[in-house]
Amino acid sequence: MQPAMGALVEELGLPTFNQNSDGDVVFERMSRETPQRYRGTGADQQSIRLVGGTAALVRALALELPSEKLLLGMRVTAMTLVSGGVELTISRANGATRKYVAQRAIAALPPRLLEATVVFTPGQEAATAQLWRETATWMAPHAKFFALYDRPFWRDSDLSGTAQSMVGPMVEMHDATTASGSAALFGFLGVGAEQRAALGEEELTRACLAQLARIFGSEASVPRATLLKDWASDPLTATAADRGSGGHLVPGGAVWVSRPWQERLALAGSETSPSEPGYLAGAVEAAKRAAAEILSKLQVNDQHG
Repeated sequence: MQPAMGALVEELGLPTFNQNSDGDVVFERMSRETPQRYRGTGADQQSIRLVGGTAALVRALALELPSEKLLLGMRVTAMTLVSGGVELTISRANGATRKYVAQRAIAALPPRLLEATVVFTPGQEAATAQLWRETATWMAPHAKFFALYDRPFWRDSDLSGTAQSMVGPMVEMHDATTASGSAALFGFLGVGAEQRAALGEEELTRACLAQLARIFGSEASVPRATLLKDWASDPLTATAADRGSGGHLVPGGAVWVSRPWQERLALAGSETSPSEPGYLAGAVEAAKRAAAEILSKLQVNDQHG
């Protein structure tokens, strides 16, 4: 369904496996009704997962880069146009700052986060800054819950691990067992960011485990470990504007960078992609476009030089 992602995985030679979809799916319609089982359609057979998770893709890409060029644990806090390039102000975790000068910069984070966290000198044009602010960051308002188990016990009952619920707190659940057999279930929470913050992680975890037990049986209530990932509370993902509904991104031909920054800055966040914005495939397409822009400008400069 996302050819750009498939092509990159194939290019990097990364091992994959099919998302498990064998068995029945469960639908939880009302709290006073027993969850209903339905025969699975096998539609998830087209869903492919990476061995080692998405991090395997990041690691494979990083291997192509000189290690001394990868500056981890740092954040760009300011960009300033200078003669022949862009001066970047980098903040370390301990609060210390450094400055680097690059010919050009590619920002691979969501436009809204870029506008909120990086100071530009000169400032971006008002219309450009507004476009960045109004571009929702995909999944930023949402949260995901994982429960890890010793074995995928739900398969013993011919359940696929896929479920949908109108009761909550999770609205959609899936089998998250890894290629090596580490068993897990995960679900997307249907509880808003403000309500999640008010309830707290302990209460949310308790409610999620109770729901998994209703749907998959009592064994689901005693996981080996749990993990709640709330993107809305992650400062490297979301801003205050993301705490509401993120909405669906619409592909388009927006001009993401205006003068005087057009020659020195390119945006490569997935949300800026002309296709599949917000998805991993969108990130691949946006990166290709940004790289092509940079290479084109370098070639023009070489010709003129």
